[in-house]
Amino acid sequence: MTLRTVHMPKYPECWQSCGSCASGDVFILEVLVAPGELMRRDDNILTLETGKVALDIPTPYAGRVVEVHVSAGDHVAEGAPLVTLESD
Repeated sequence: MTLRTVHMPKYPECWQSCGSCASGDVFILEVLVAPGELMRRDDNILTLETGKVALDIPTPYAGRVVEVHVSAGDHVAEGAPLVTLESD
């Protein structure tokens, strides 16, 4: 078994160019997974709120959720750990 931690991805370039999206109040609107759940690659793990848009963040890996490192309302930065998955 391999443990893989999914991290907050780099903000898209458009977030940086539009001004307030990449800075200010970026927080987790909703966590969509819980420990024990099985995830397929590209399943959504959480929804971010940027003040202008809500954005779903998918997992790049498949596996069982071992730990969720964030909660609704948390402010997240690029590279922050989101969830840890266990895969074969």
